[in-house]
Amino acid sequence: QSQLAESGGGLVQPGGSLRLSCAASGFDLDYHAIAWFRQAPGKEREGVSCINRSDGYTTYADSVKDRFTISRDNAKNMVYLQMNRLKPEDTAVYFCAGDPDYYCSDFGIDPADFTSWGQGTQVTVSS
Repeated sequence: QSQLAESGGGLVQPGGSLRLSCAASGFDLDYHAIAWFRQAPGKEREGVSCINRSDGYTTYADSVKDRFTISRDNAKNMVYLQMNRLKPEDTAVYFCAGDPDYYCSDFGIDPADFTSWGQGTQVTVSS
């Protein structure tokens, strides 16, 4: 059974950093585009970042550009989201998602295009 599992969330002060991890079991992440989404209470799920399976091309939401970095380690079957200079508005549950046919582009990340999902990890940015 193919599964994704997020880790690394927690409570951090504004301006701090966290690194989220997405681990895969049952399939090879290097054959999937992987995206990070987040969902705050009362809001729709928002695409944060995406990394392609083939060329490693990455995309970011405008709200996190220059603060977040997505990366993948195919040898470890892991994808990471390094989050720096965190803001209270970054508070949300963060999910990783994968799909073998998706191609990340600069035109937004639609959660409906992803077939495998993790359970999410809570990130809270507060003083």
